Amino acid sequence: MLAAPETRHARWGVLIVDPDRGDTLYSRDAGKLFVPASNMKIITSAFALETFGPAYRFETQIRAGGPVRDSVVDGNLLVQGRGDPSVSDHVAGDAMLPLRAMADSLWQRGIRHIRGRVIPFGDAFPDAHAGFGWGWDDLDEPYGATVDELLFNEGFAELHIRAGRVPGDSVAVRMTPAKSFPRLRITAATVVRGSGRDSLPQITAVKDTLRGDVVLSGTIPAGDSATVAVTFRDPREAYVSALTEALRDRGITIADSAFAPDTSGDLLMIAFSPPMSQVLAAFMKPSQNQIGEMLFKAIALTRTDTGSARIARRLVSEQLRAWGAEPDGFIVWDGSGLSRRDMISPETVVRVLTAMRRSPQFQSYFDAFPVAGVDGTLSTRMRGTPAEANVRGKTGTLGNVRSLSGYVTTAGGGQLIFSVLCNNYLTPTAYVTRVQDSIAVRLSRLTVRSAR
Repeated sequence: MLAAPETRHARWGVLIVDPDRGDTLYSRDAGKLFVPASNMKIITSAFALETFGPAYRFETQIRAGGPVRDSVVDGNLLVQGRGDPSVSDHVAGDAMLPLRAMADSLWQRGIRHIRGRVIPFGDAFPDAHAGFGWGWDDLDEPYGATVDELLFNEGFAELHIRAGRVPGDSVAVRMTPAKSFPRLRITAATVVRGSGRDSLPQITAVKDTLRGDVVLSGTIPAGDSATVAVTFRDPREAYVSALTEALRDRGITIADSAFAPDTSGDLLMIAFSPPMSQVLAAFMKPSQNQIGEMLFKAIALTRTDTGSARIARRLVSEQLRAWGAEPDGFIVWDGSGLSRRDMISPETVVRVLTAMRRSPQFQSYFDAFPVAGVDGTLSTRMRGTPAEANVRGKTGTLGNVRSLSGYVTTAGGGQLIFSVLCNNYLTPTAYVTRVQDSIAVRLSRLTVRSAR
C-alpha cells in the first residue's frame, strides 16, 4: 500500500511494535522527521498527565481589588487565571455555566456591588497568544483561536444571523455563548434570493483591530439564516466581559468606575475546573487545539512559575529524551500540532506511547484517545471491521499531512503500538486515510498474543 503509485510523491513514516516482546513488526523511515499535525497532542497529553495527574483541577481566583464594606467591593474585581481550558461549550455544555457559578458564589458571599471594573490580574502566560509558526489565515478560524491564561469558549463566539422577511429589512443577530461580547457593527443586508451562489448567505465577520469590534457585512436572502464563527482578538478581554455579563445577570451591579490596580483585597472565591481526566478527553477525542496550547503553557507555569511556550518547549524536550526519544527525533514548537515547524519521527511517537503504557496514569491516557467507529475524530472510521471499538488512535490533519498513531488489540489478545505518518501527498486525503485505516484493521486481525 505504501508503494502504490497514488502516493509516489508522498513521504511515509511507519513503525509498528509489540511492546511486550520488544519486537518491531514493521518499520519504514521510522527515524525520519515528519510534520505530525495533531499527533503532537499525543506528547502534550502524556506530559500533562505525568505533570498533573488525572485528578488535578485548574484554579481561577477571584479577589477584591480594595476593601469589602458590607456588600460593596470598593475597587475592581480581580480575576487571576492559571490556564483553565474548560470554560467552554464543549466541556461545560454552556461556557456561561462556570461563570454563572462564580457569580452565584459571589452572591452567596454577600457581594452586591462592585465600584470598579472586572479586570484580569497577573500575567501567567506572558508570551504570544498564538503558537510559533501558526499560519496567519488560521487565526480567524475557531481551530486557530489564540489563548491566554484566561480563556473563554476556546477563543471564539458564534453569531447567529437571521434575515428580515423582505429585502431591505434589518438583519437580526444573536451571539453565543455570551450575549454581549464581542461588540458588533452590522452592515449586512437582507436581499432578494437569487440563483446559484446568490441563493446562499454571503456573510463575513471581520475584526476591526483599531476599534476592537467586529464588522458583520455581506448579504443574506430574505427569510434565511446563517451562523458565523468569530475568534476573539484578546482572550482575557473576552473572559472578563463574559464574567461581567454573568455577574450583572445575577443582580450584582458594576459601576465601571476607574480605580488604580490594587491586589491587597481579600480572596473572595476559587473556581475549580473539572478533573484533568475529563479535560484530557475533551482535548484528545475532538482534537481541540486551544486545550493543547493551554496544557502546554500550564505545564511550564506549574514547573517554573512562568507559563511561556519557550519554557514549555524545553521541558517537553527534556521529557521526551527521558522517555527514550533520540535527541534528533523531534522538534517541538507548540502543544497542539497546528505549527508546521513541529517535527516528530514515528520512532518518537512510539516511544511516548510505550512509556505511557508503563505509567500509573495509563488508563486515563488510554481512555482519552478517540475510539475507532465510536467517538471523536475516529467516530466514522473503521466501522464494521475488527478495529471498531478496538483501535485507540490519535489522528492528525494539516494540508498534505495525515497522521494516525495509537494502540490496537490483536485477534490473539496482544496489544500493539503503531504510528503511521504521511507528508507531502498529492492524492485526495481520503486515499491516505484509507491506507492508514487499512493498516490498523490488518493489525487488529493478527494472531499476536500477549506475552504477559
